[in-house]
Amino acid sequence: MNKELNYNIDDLLVKALLDETSVAEQIEINQWLSDSDDNQRYFEHFELIWNQSKQLAAQSAVDENAAWERFRKRTQKSREEAPVIPLFKPQKSFAFLRVAAMITATLCTGWLAYVFFGQNAEPQMLTVRSGAETVIDTLPDGSIVTLNKKSSIAYPAEFSGSKREVSLTGEAFFEVTKDKTKPFVIAVNDMTVKVLGTSFNVKDNAKKTEVIVETGLVEVAKNNEFVRISPKQKATVLKSHPALVKDETADDFYKYYRTNKLVCNDTPLWRLVEILNETYDANIVIENERLNNMPINTTFDTKSLDSTLSLISETLTIKVEHRGEQIILK
Repeated sequence: MNKELNYNIDDLLVKALLDETSVAEQIEINQWLSDSDDNQRYFEHFELIWNQSKQLAAQSAVDENAAWERFRKRTQKSREEAPVIPLFKPQKSFAFLRVAAMITATLCTGWLAYVFFGQNAEPQMLTVRSGAETVIDTLPDGSIVTLNKKSSIAYPAEFSGSKREVSLTGEAFFEVTKDKTKPFVIAVNDMTVKVLGTSFNVKDNAKKTEVIVETGLVEVAKNNEFVRISPKQKATVLKSHPALVKDETADDFYKYYRTNKLVCNDTPLWRLVEILNETYDANIVIENERLNNMPINTTFDTKSLDSTLSLISETLTIKVEHRGEQIILK
C-alpha cells in the first residue's frame, strides 16, 4: 500500500461501507483494491474496525463528540512526536463520525496505528510441534516440512524479507519450493543450512547435527566454515568434536519416519540397533562384540519393535533377552 495515503480513499471507503458510493466512486475503489495486496489488507482492517465500532456504538453511552475530540488531540500529539500517518480525516457529513468516537472511547491510537501500519513491525512467528507423532506442515512459500517426533519448527507467517528463514529443533525433512531470488535458510543449533530449492533431511540431537541431501545442492555453514553437499552426501558436526565434516551417506535410514520402513543393504547390526534405539526410544545393546558387524539384508516395518527384533533373531540366529527396560542381543 502506498504510504502517502490521501484522505480521499478513507472517505471513499467510509461511503462504501455506508452504501453511499456512486458508480464512478465504486469503480475508483475497485481499481485501488486491485492495485496491490497491501491495499486489500488495508481495507480488510478498515472494515474490521468499522464493524467492531458499530457494535460498540450500540452498547456505549459515552459522549461521542468529546471522545472524538480526545482522539483528534491524541493523534495530533502523536504526529508531533513521531512520523505517524494520520488514520482518518473526520467528515461530519458522514455517519462515520459517531463510529470514530466509539473507537476512541475503547481503543488507543497506538493500537490502531499498529493495525493499519504495522508492516514495519516484527513479523508474526508461528511454531509447529510434532509431539509423539510425525507432522507434515506447509510453509508460506509452499515448501513442505515433515517433522519427526519431538521436533519443532518456527517461521514467520509470511516470508517478506530477502530470505526465507526458519529455525528447527529436532529433525525434519524439507521439500523446498525453488526461488532463486530468495534463499531458504534454516537455523539449527549453531549451524546454518542454505538452499534455493531442493529436498534434504536435517537432524539435531544430543550427539550430533547432521544434514543429508536427497535432491539438489545444499550449503551448510558453521562459524567461518562451510561445505556444499549433493545427493547421497551429508554434513555432520559432532557435539564432542565441533568441526564441519563432509561425507558420503551409507544408508537411507533418515527416511524411516516418513516411509515407516528401515531398508537394510549389508547393514551392520550395530547400525541397525542404533537407529532402532532412536526410532523407539529403546535401550537395545549388543552383548557379544562379534555380532556388531553381522550384515543384514532385509526391510523392516517400523510399526512394531517386537516384530523387528523377532525377525533379526531369525535372520542372524541370535537371542533376544529382556532385562527390565534393557533389551540384550546375544
